[in-house]
Amino acid sequence: MKPVTVSIDVPQTPEQVYDFLDVMAHHERFTDHYLTDWRYSGPRRGVGSCATVTAALGGVRTDVTIEVVEAEAPRRIVEHNVSAAGRRRARGTYVIDPLPAGGSRVSFTYTWVRAPLADRLLAPVVRTTMRRANGTVMRRLATELARVDTVRP
Repeated sequence: MKPVTVSIDVPQTPEQVYDFLDVMAHHERFTDHYLTDWRYSGPRRGVGSCATVTAALGGVRTDVTIEVVEAEAPRRIVEHNVSAAGRRRARGTYVIDPLPAGGSRVSFTYTWVRAPLADRLLAPVVRTTMRRANGTVMRRLATELARVDTVRP
């Protein structure tokens, strides 16, 4: 299946965005519209930080394990996701690029490594659903970054 990429421009620097995204527990704040029941393991931040969540998309609920497998400050975070009892394996990649006038472009790409037959048969619908859900994630991320930014001295 083709990957799905969404992005948003925010006024925060790449370092500020990375520092926020690097903490696994912060992801709950901007993804809880479809990822719930967060359970954490491993380190609080960086490679090895892990969460198991319940995903509810398209009327289907499944547990998903998310683990950070690569981190390159302040540019990139890669997560490995396993769900559907191991039948779905995917990679989520955040890329943070500086904008010429200041701020950052935050992109998130969801790439299926292995997908169940139903996902493959319904690929256009699955990709549209993921694009819509992750577009909401990006807008909510921008809101959370603004909240964090206003709290800083």
